[in-house]
Amino acid sequence: MNKLLNIEKAKYLSNYKIYFKFNDGTEKIINFKKFLFQSLHKDIQKYQNKELFKNFNLEYGEIEWNDYELVFPIFDLYEGRV
Repeated sequence: MNKLLNIEKAKYLSNYKIYFKFNDGTEKIINFKKFLFQSLHKDIQKYQNKELFKNFNLEYGEIEWNDYELVFPIFDLYEGRV
């Protein structure tokens, strides 16, 4: 039986890095800085503000910012990609 992949825990570390623990026990640290600072989209660029970036939520096993204004596919995060 395959279990649906979810994020169990997400914790901001520093300098746009977030620690993730997935429901299969896998742990990852992902650095979002390059993604945020290379984006040309103003809705993404605003998360260069660390206080906004640190204000994420876990909803239904996903990480999201500002009511899904910014969200990443779980499998990409699981693979360490943004």
